[in-house]
Amino acid sequence: MMYNTVEMNIVAFSFHSFRDFQAVFCRKRLIMKVAIVGAGKLGLKVSEALLGGNHSVTIIDKNGETLQKLSSQMDIMTVTANAKQVSSLKDINIADYDFLLAATDKDEKNIVIASFAKKLGCSRVIARVRDPEHMGQIDFIKDTMNIDYIINPDHAITVEIYKYLVEKYTLSNGIFTSGKVSLLEFPVRKMPKLINMPLTQLKSVLPNMLAVAISRNGKVIVPHGNTIIQEDDFIYVVGEKGPVTELNRKVHERGKYTNLQKVMIIGGGKTGLYLAKMLSESGISVKLVEASKERCFYLSTHLNDVMILHGDATDTSFLEEENLDEMDAFVTATGFDEENLLLALMAKKHGIEDVIAKISRKSYSGLVENMGIDVALNPLDITVSNVLRLVQGSKRVISSQLIQGQAEIMEIIASEHMKIMNKPLKDLDLPAGVLVAAIHRRGSRVIIPSGDTVIQEDDRVIILCLLSELTNLEMLLRPAPKLGLFK
Repeated sequence: MMYNTVEMNIVAFSFHSFRDFQAVFCRKRLIMKVAIVGAGKLGLKVSEALLGGNHSVTIIDKNGETLQKLSSQMDIMTVTANAKQVSSLKDINIADYDFLLAATDKDEKNIVIASFAKKLGCSRVIARVRDPEHMGQIDFIKDTMNIDYIINPDHAITVEIYKYLVEKYTLSNGIFTSGKVSLLEFPVRKMPKLINMPLTQLKSVLPNMLAVAISRNGKVIVPHGNTIIQEDDFIYVVGEKGPVTELNRKVHERGKYTNLQKVMIIGGGKTGLYLAKMLSESGISVKLVEASKERCFYLSTHLNDVMILHGDATDTSFLEEENLDEMDAFVTATGFDEENLLLALMAKKHGIEDVIAKISRKSYSGLVENMGIDVALNPLDITVSNVLRLVQGSKRVISSQLIQGQAEIMEIIASEHMKIMNKPLKDLDLPAGVLVAAIHRRGSRVIIPSGDTVIQEDDRVIILCLLSELTNLEMLLRPAPKLGLFK
């Protein structure tokens, strides 16, 4: 077993090992100590976000070369070992850890590692499980193996797609409420006065409310003062519960999306399988296109009331023969981002109302707004958000809600040492994708903040954050540095 750590000057301290030092440091600073098994995309993305929140992270992987590169780039402890071996978990003293995330490429391995870690005294364990064969018995696996949480990126993105297509409003009934603050989503065309209006004039139509996000051509953006509201936008406004609820009665399109009848899904992987199952169980007619004949056979034995089509989805004539133009919605969920985006663009040009693309590369997210696709979702971003909420529990984030799988609206309790405290918002240098939407202060009405607003201790703060900015948000919420290591 090999340890790689950042150089630390601990001459003045009497700790017997780095682990002793790390344990005391975590207790004094009230930060989480997290072990991540698997240095893949999920493990690295979660590590970056946790480090942003000043948590202590240990990555365990069998590939020493990969870990050596990571240790030179990130402020983490890396351990070259096989985490399935109980001795490896004992060597890092897993009982001192608050969380373990098992995120290797094998479900069974993740289940075993998480179970072993829990048995050895780790406070809470998370296993990534993706195989559809396991999803029907998740509760049994959790109970039998004593696993606290199971995450599934494919199922997570499926839930977001389903919510968009079937419930349509990404918030329950278009409205999200936490305490005295509510967030409302509605199409701008329901309030024509807003069309072509600069955001700076919004208060003339919606007093005491703040526009915190706009969904435009499939992309959620955090608007600024010079943003012009467009006719086809969906806008998210926040304010006190009463006025927002009243506005909801005027603009919510009741029952508009109960007529979804036909959906075509491209790609019969895990996401396609999960989505086809959920939609068909809701009484929706589903056509699932898959290029692999072998996979088609598998799908046909695992799905009821779904038409499985063996064919090349890039062949437009094939899709047209399968009545592409009659579809109410079109979802691209192959393993290739480029194919998903091009097929989604083709479907949009055929006049399909709702077109959703699954993308994995962050660099492609900027293309979506210019392509006219309704929604593009990244399963990795959604999963990282879910893991962060599990790690944080209720100590800091007391409620959260995903918006179109691209942003998160959350309510936090401001604590004494956070970097966002005791400074005007205009001096916080907030990232472009992060916005303080509202503040509920004890004994006060809901505050719609301005640049001069100062967050105080125990304020309940509503924050909107693009999932791509979660790491930067974590840096703002972590304790500000103090003089003296243990003060």
